Amino acid sequence: MSRVLIIGGGAAGMAGAVFAAEKGSEVHVFEKNEKLGKKLFITGKGRCNFTNAADAEVFFSSVVRNPKFLYSGFYSFTNEQAIDFFEGLGVKTKIERGGRVFPASDHSSDIIQALKRKMEKLGVQIHLHTEVADILVKDQRFYAVRLKDGKTIEGDACIVASGGLSYPSTGSTGDGYRFARKCGHTVTELLPALVPIEVKEWYVKELQGLSLRNIRVQITDGKRKVYEEFGEMLFTHYGVTGPVILSASSIVGNILKKKELMLHIDLKPALSVEKLEQRVLREFESNHNRQFKNVAASLFPSKLRPVMVELSGITSEKKINEITREERKRFISLIKDFQMTLTRTREYKEAIITQGGVNVKEIDPGTMESKLVKHLYFAGEVIDVDALTGGFNLQVCWSTAYLAAAAASDTI
Repeated sequence: MSRVLIIGGGAAGMAGAVFAAEKGSEVHVFEKNEKLGKKLFITGKGRCNFTNAADAEVFFSSVVRNPKFLYSGFYSFTNEQAIDFFEGLGVKTKIERGGRVFPASDHSSDIIQALKRKMEKLGVQIHLHTEVADILVKDQRFYAVRLKDGKTIEGDACIVASGGLSYPSTGSTGDGYRFARKCGHTVTELLPALVPIEVKEWYVKELQGLSLRNIRVQITDGKRKVYEEFGEMLFTHYGVTGPVILSASSIVGNILKKKELMLHIDLKPALSVEKLEQRVLREFESNHNRQFKNVAASLFPSKLRPVMVELSGITSEKKINEITREERKRFISLIKDFQMTLTRTREYKEAIITQGGVNVKEIDPGTMESKLVKHLYFAGEVIDVDALTGGFNLQVCWSTAYLAAAAASDTI
């Protein structure tokens, strides 16, 4: 019987514990928090979007960094298997827009409790309030962990599933990167990802709390388009967030470290410029004696109206029948291309995940075992793999944990 030591009681750590115990291993999970799954509890705004029902092609296209590294992991434990796994643990599930899969109850605690119950049923030994200080290696082979209190626990294999740097209040303080470096691994540049972005313009504060649905965004670097997506976004007092922006941050975060970018929002993507012009003309013709600010009110949500009137360059009190063709064209251009300057991403405390991690070139993609240290494995966010929003990142946790647990259980 292999003795498998798992560092971290989050998504990858708990799943890895179940998988390893099912294969007959003696499993110990070391979690420095007072309870398991603290970060998992707050994912998906507490609803836990635990995977995505998309086909393999969409899944891999949603992985931002190192998708090929995940081929073996994903096909060994697919999104369909993840759904079946949790259904088998008693969690009823549902699929929402964009293939997002949630517990039917909308409670992340259902996922955590299901994993915890299964761990306890399988005899997994859970050590809460227990921080691992060091990984001990001899002759390039793992043999023990040293706890913060100085105690040494020996094992046949170790799975590092300690997460990244995002939401540090949940215990994600980069311990896994430190362990990896100490064992000779390189850790790629780390960045907050799936994170809100700050905006330079004054009017962003006026729009705070406004949610825009069914809009198209583009982000450009000069004339070059670096990101485009259709969906939903939200304004905050400092900038922008919401699904399309969070996904954008994973693509443009590295560029924003060096320079500002332009965000272009098409507020009416379902209408061509010609059709939008026809609609605006109808509004103008049926209200030709009213003031511009009152007619504009019918086109936008209340918070957006004064900003759009101001940016249009048309005097708010101006009568509709006095507006020139050029002014009307400029107003239509503004609706189709509402612009603002992106300055930087927010910090790790607001990031859903960490971009970067243990270099995948130093990890066996078929087992998640370190190529530098025998019987040392990595799973989840600590690896340099990340994806867009929609449940893809948790699927990475399940798939990598599955491979790591299978290999770690076979070390004797």
